[in-house]
Amino acid sequence: MKSDANYHQPATVEELTAQNVRTILELEKAVDAERSVADHLADFITRFCGSINFVWVHVVWFALWIGGNVYLGSKSIDHFPFNLLTLLVSLEAIFLSTFILISENRQSRMDERRSRLDLQINLLAEQENTKMLRLLKEIAEKLGVDPDKDPHIAVLEQSTRPETLLAQIDETLNGTSDT
Repeated sequence: MKSDANYHQPATVEELTAQNVRTILELEKAVDAERSVADHLADFITRFCGSINFVWVHVVWFALWIGGNVYLGSKSIDHFPFNLLTLLVSLEAIFLSTFILISENRQSRMDERRSRLDLQINLLAEQENTKMLRLLKEIAEKLGVDPDKDPHIAVLEQSTRPETLLAQIDETLNGTSDT
């Protein structure tokens, strides 16, 4: 990462966005480096199972299994209704669902971490904006401009209280769910 001295000194908007993208990628690489072999395996299996190749492998496997066992007739290892195939597919489903849950849980932890980061950045930006509004009001007053003519300014320069917002969201959700 860049040093703190020139971190926020890009020359263009493109440089700023490129810098932000690089920072996020570096953070994601750091998280990826902490993943265990089991996490890598679970993600690989999950990616493969979510692909069309997985479907085609199963189409070919089922066709060969069923076709081969029907063709062999009484010499087949799995007679109709193909109980062995059913057992194998059921076991596969158990393991695949476990791998998918492992990957989803890890992704959920990453999403929660990003969400917390977003919340912290948003709260910081709100605090910065509130401070800027207060400073702008002081500048306006020194210039002889009456900022109190706009009723929104007084409201907006108050600090946002996350606990109050959360209570309002809960009240709104509870009020709408009762109807």
